[in-house]
Amino acid sequence: MKKLQMFFMITIIGGLLLAGCSQGAPSAVEPELTTTQMVDEMLSKVEQPMMMELTDNQVKDIYNIDLEDLEDYAIRIPMMNIKTNEIAILKVKDSSKVSAVEEAVKQRAESVQKQFETYLPDQYENAKNYNLVTKGNYILFVISEQSDELIEIYDSFFNQQ
Repeated sequence: MKKLQMFFMITIIGGLLLAGCSQGAPSAVEPELTTTQMVDEMLSKVEQPMMMELTDNQVKDIYNIDLEDLEDYAIRIPMMNIKTNEIAILKVKDSSKVSAVEEAVKQRAESVQKQFETYLPDQYENAKNYNLVTKGNYILFVISEQSDELIEIYDSFFNQQ
């Protein structure tokens, strides 16, 4: 009888230990802000050159992204063609399309680099040091001298509350 009780006790303790240790990897937290709100907050905290927001047609032309693949987006590019600074946050509808959207963003980065390659060397270097950060279905593309600060703010949108 004691062996049976001991067996049950070990089974219960083992089950509790397994349940307590099997939380798995934390899932990505969905930000509470829209992509436009995120970009606005980033720009309010980190000064950038004057920027303009892209329209749907400009997104298709400049980024070569099918808008049907996006649930939400906010893209800001310089108002004058003397800076390479650019910020885009793209929320992809279907996770299977994330890599295709990332590839389109990389092509945009190459396009900016080519545009400044022989024009303004400091801006060409800035464009070569672009950052691409993916969190779940969200993609951040940033060209900026302060990209580390912008990425830190972007990351904060995904922290658990």
